[in-house]
Amino acid sequence: MSIVPLNIPYTPLKVQSTDAGTKVYDPLRDKLVALTPEEYVRQQFTAWMRKEYHYPASLMANEIGVEVNGMKKRCDTVVFNRDGSPMVIVEYKAPDVKITQDTFDQIVRYNMTLRARYLIVSNGMNHYCCVIDYDNNTYHFVPGIPDYRELTGAFSDN
Repeated sequence: MSIVPLNIPYTPLKVQSTDAGTKVYDPLRDKLVALTPEEYVRQQFTAWMRKEYHYPASLMANEIGVEVNGMKKRCDTVVFNRDGSPMVIVEYKAPDVKITQDTFDQIVRYNMTLRARYLIVSNGMNHYCCVIDYDNNTYHFVPGIPDYRELTGAFSDN
C-alpha cells in the first residue's frame, strides 16, 4: 500500500510485514490489524484526536459492534463519556473514497442504536462534524473537530 499524504498531521505508525500482508499496530484495540487505506486513515485520525484534541485513549474504541435493523455492523470509532455512554462516532473512508450522503446515512444508522451527540466523517482529506439536537430532532454541522475538553467541560489532560 502506498502512503498518501492526508489532511491530518502525520503520526508515525508501528507497521510490520507478515506473510499475510502489512499490518499496523492499533493501540486502541491493542493488536495488529491489516493496513488498508481506510485503516491508515483510522490510525492517523485517532492519533490526531488524542494529540490535538485531547481525546483520552482510554475512552476511545475502534470497531465497536452495533446492531442495526437486526443486522450486526461495526462502527469505526466511538468515543465514550466517563459514564460509558457514547459521545462521538467517527466513520472513516479511504482517501480516494468521496464522502457522500450514503456515508452520512451509514453513520446515522449506527447512531440510531448508539445515540451519540457528535458524528464525524473523514476520508483523511475532508472531515465533517455535526451535532445532533435530540430535543428538536435536528442537527447542524460545526467547523472542525471539537476538543474533548469542550465537550465534557473538563480541562485536565488525564
